[in-house]
Amino acid sequence: MKAPLLQRCWVTFSIYVVGTYASYLNRFIIKGSDNIPHDGPVLIASNHISAYDTIFLPWAVIKYNPLQMLWAPAKEELFEKTFQRLIYSSWGAFPVRRKRDVRAGRLLNDLLLDQKVMLFPEGTRHKDGQLGQGNRGVGKIIYDTRPVVIPTALIGLNCWKFPGFQQDATVIFGEALDFSDLYQLTDCKETHLLIVDRVMQAIAALLKGKEVDCGRK
Repeated sequence: MKAPLLQRCWVTFSIYVVGTYASYLNRFIIKGSDNIPHDGPVLIASNHISAYDTIFLPWAVIKYNPLQMLWAPAKEELFEKTFQRLIYSSWGAFPVRRKRDVRAGRLLNDLLLDQKVMLFPEGTRHKDGQLGQGNRGVGKIIYDTRPVVIPTALIGLNCWKFPGFQQDATVIFGEALDFSDLYQLTDCKETHLLIVDRVMQAIAALLKGKEVDCGRK
């Protein structure tokens, strides 16, 4: 599945507008971008600390992979209004219902045949910056599709205010994870949990010692 060239041009243009704000009017630092393959199926698996994650994480990926898409599932409430639906859809987001969504799951599997996809394994935001537990469904997706999985750590975005300037944040892309041993196991709940736990441990390692105090009470 590949987006039309016009859509990819639009996404790249939009991302550079976002990037101007993130990295030039503020200090959004990108580390480890060389770990992201340019081609093939890639799953960017990140912690989730702010609503800004879904805006600035694509900048960090597409900055080094122009004219590509970073697809992302998003809660269906964001698509209820026509204008929002058109904008989010044009950027590569697609709606997912809170409970098990078979259609969205099939779309994810199709995208991970040859595309880049962004997922937050925790399934919800943790504004305090603490890392939560991973969702077993992400382990199932990885087991079924077997993409290159890049653990990703976002730091400091939960402290940002909009509009704001000279604010600090960092994204760190880790090395691709190896699940070859877990792929030999039975396709079951326990295996899926082992896979997502490995993802969360890798994210935790990237976050270690980089906690940010936002000064909130």
